[in-house]
Amino acid sequence: MALPVLSSSGVKFRRVLAHFPQELSLAFAYGSGVFRQAGASAGHGENNMLDFVFAVDDSVTWHMMNLLKNRSHYSFLKVFGPKQISSIQSYGAGIYYNTLVPCNGRMIKYGVISTDTLIDDLLHWKTLYVSGRLQKPVKILTQNENSKLQAALVSNLKSAVTAAFLMLPESFSEEDLYMQIAGLSYSGDFRMVIGEDRSKVQNIVKPNVPHFQKLYSNILQDCPQVVYKHHLGRLEIDKSPEGQFTQLMALPRTLQQKITSLVDPPGKNRDVEEILLQVAHDPDCGFVVHQGISGIVRSSSIVQSAKTILTAGAKKSVTYSMKKLYKMTKGWLRKTS
Repeated sequence: MALPVLSSSGVKFRRVLAHFPQELSLAFAYGSGVFRQAGASAGHGENNMLDFVFAVDDSVTWHMMNLLKNRSHYSFLKVFGPKQISSIQSYGAGIYYNTLVPCNGRMIKYGVISTDTLIDDLLHWKTLYVSGRLQKPVKILTQNENSKLQAALVSNLKSAVTAAFLMLPESFSEEDLYMQIAGLSYSGDFRMVIGEDRSKVQNIVKPNVPHFQKLYSNILQDCPQVVYKHHLGRLEIDKSPEGQFTQLMALPRTLQQKITSLVDPPGKNRDVEEILLQVAHDPDCGFVVHQGISGIVRSSSIVQSAKTILTAGAKKSVTYSMKKLYKMTKGWLRKTS
C-alpha cells in the first residue's frame, strides 16, 4: 500500500520541481499553500508560501548539483560547500531548509532530507518532524519504487492512529481522531507558544476531513481494535488494560523509550514490556503517551529552529519569524473577536 496521492492538479507544484536536481526518492508539498485552512479568506492560499520536502538518497551529491543550479537559494553556508551543508543537515530533525526562495512568481520553502533519515523517522519517530508532516494530508509530487520507504510511510500512519487511540476515550468522532493525529507533531513544540497560530490544528482538520479520510480509512477498516462506523463518522476502541497494552507495544521505538524514561525511576532498569504493562493499567495512560510525544517534539523543534538561523541567514530568519508571529496574532484576534 503506497501513501495516497491526492487527486487535485499538481501542475504548479511539478513546475517548481523542474527547477531542482531530479534525483528524488520522494517529493511532497504541504501546508496552507496547498490545502485550505479554516479562517483563511478565499484566495488567501494563493499568497501563502509553498512548502516542499525533498528526500534524496545522497545528500552531498544533491546539494552539490543544487548549488550549481540554485546557489542563491543558500545562506552564507554555501561558501563551505556541499559536504558541510550535508553535515549541518544531519543535526536536529535531519532536514536542511532553504526559505523565502522566489520561484515561478511565488515564495517557496524547501527542505532536503536523506532517504535513510526519513525512513528512520517514519518507523521510529526519532524526531517526529517530517514524519509528523506526513501524518497530515500532503501533495505527493514524485515517489520512486523504494519498497522500504513505501512501507515506512504506511507504518507512520498506523503508528499515528495507535498513539491517537491511546489518548482518546472509548467512543469518539472521526473528526476527534483526526484532530488528535494532526496535533501529534505539535505536542511540545515551543513554536506553538511563540510563532504559530494556536488554533492551527483545528484550522488544518476542519476543512480537510475528506483528505484525512483518504489517508486513514483503509487503516481504520483493517484495524481489529476499533469498531469504525463510517456512515455515522463514529469510532469505538478497546480501552481495557489488555487493549492498551497491545497498542503501547505497537508504538514506535523512540516513543516507547520516552515513556519508559518517564515512568521507570533511574537505576531500576526494568524490562520495557513490564513498564508498558504498568502504563496500560494506569488511568493516566493517555497523558503519559502525550508526555512522551511532547518530549520527542520539544527537543527536535528547538534544535531545528536554532539551525534555521544558519540555513536561512539572519535577514531571512527575522522575516520568516515575523510572518509566523503575524499569523499567530491574526489567529488570536479571530478567536477574541
